Amino acid sequence: MALADQHPTSDSELVEGHILPCQAIEALIVDKAISLARPAADGQIQPASLDLRLGEKAYRIRASFLPGPRTSVSDKLQSLALHEIDLKDGAVLEVGCVYLVPLLESLDLPGGLSAACNPKSSTGRLDVFTRVIADKAQAFDQVDAGYAGPLYAEICPQTFPVLVRTGSRLSQVRFREGSAPQGSPATEAGAGIDLSVDLAGDPDSGFIGYRAKRHTGVVDVDAPGAYDIAEFWEPIHAGAQTRLILDPDQFYILASKEAVAVPPTHAAEMVPFNPLVGEFRVHYAGFFDPGFGYSGAGGEGSKAVLEVRSHKVPFILEDGQIIGRLIYEPLTEAPAQVYGQDIGSHYQAQGLKLSKHFK
Repeated sequence: MALADQHPTSDSELVEGHILPCQAIEALIVDKAISLARPAADGQIQPASLDLRLGEKAYRIRASFLPGPRTSVSDKLQSLALHEIDLKDGAVLEVGCVYLVPLLESLDLPGGLSAACNPKSSTGRLDVFTRVIADKAQAFDQVDAGYAGPLYAEICPQTFPVLVRTGSRLSQVRFREGSAPQGSPATEAGAGIDLSVDLAGDPDSGFIGYRAKRHTGVVDVDAPGAYDIAEFWEPIHAGAQTRLILDPDQFYILASKEAVAVPPTHAAEMVPFNPLVGEFRVHYAGFFDPGFGYSGAGGEGSKAVLEVRSHKVPFILEDGQIIGRLIYEPLTEAPAQVYGQDIGSHYQAQGLKLSKHFK
């Protein structure tokens, strides 16, 4: 199935919501519903999302946590922080350690306007597990309507140690008018468009993806095109049975069989197909801006890159196996700019592509 130049045409393919475009995000900044501790950076406002920037300090913490309905993050941090790290000149975050970083952006949302966060695509492709936490939150990456307060990033590198600094952008936030989707819409019949994994690969070379190496050097998250692929990744080629056995705790970059197109009138999110069908996780960073892969924005259909990690047991992934669904949400209005349209988008018209950090 090819999804290039296709977009939702019926209510069964939509999760009802209304995502704010870039010009509405700019208005929120002017109205102080979004406060910036430093002036906005170039490219920080995306077609339907806002990049979130790390602040001046990171805290190494004992364990991940949620503050709960009656507690602020800073109060919880007092009992969990192990030591403080200055990020102004940069610092390395080590694999397997958990860090909490106050962000340069804070919110004072009006009632009826909520927010949701995701890792940026480059963050997910580096296997950096990151989530955003708000005061009194009972769920990660979710900000209730009317929330007023700071935002924090929880960061845990899984494969590569990473160099970050004040202003580094690992997460993004989008804003929604009205109620957020309830439950897990991707498990409902007819909700969204199925995506499957390509394990047949290139017909000539049989190339299907990458497996991350262990014990590598540090990756500077703000250094695009700085690293040789061979120092961090090993290529994977299709076998005769076009399947892949996922090793526990190994990280893979694979691609969808389908080419994805998101029209300028919509944003999209990739969500798990069904958590009961396999012991693996796909796609840490699941948000697609308006215009991603769209022919009118220079996309001509773009593969969805899959960030795959098995859990506690080896798992056989078969060619063509459904691994996720693409859920489309309408925007309140067309964005002033779309993905890939002269805004420095790294992944427009992508095939199987690593993060922007690799040559």
